[in-house]
Amino acid sequence: MKHLPKFFLVVDIGFIVYWLVTALHLIPEEYLYNDYQNPLLVSWNWSFLSIDLLISFSGLYSLYLRRSRIKSWTNYAFISLVLTSASGLMAVSFWTVTKDFDPLWWAPNLFLLIYPIYFLRLLIRESGTK
Repeated sequence: MKHLPKFFLVVDIGFIVYWLVTALHLIPEEYLYNDYQNPLLVSWNWSFLSIDLLISFSGLYSLYLRRSRIKSWTNYAFISLVLTSASGLMAVSFWTVTKDFDPLWWAPNLFLLIYPIYFLRLLIRESGTK
């Protein structure tokens, strides 16, 4: 569990940076996903803002509670991990349905889908449930 804070910092701060960069249109055009100018896809992308910010808030708050030695940090960590995996799954599902494979978009979303599973197992094991 000692590596979880590092993952949370990278992912949670990464989400905040991504949304700031997206809002300011700082991503170079060659790195944008296909059909980026399509208003429907722009709306689809922005639909992730709320879940991604909840991920960041719950993950960073869990780190604060952990550092303060407050046991409920694991509840917030659990929420953050589940939401992170769901966010990755939603994106990968979309790219699968649209048959659009771009490693620049698939890799980070597969990471978001998969990495939480390892830590979720540890949290569940530590909680005494199987």
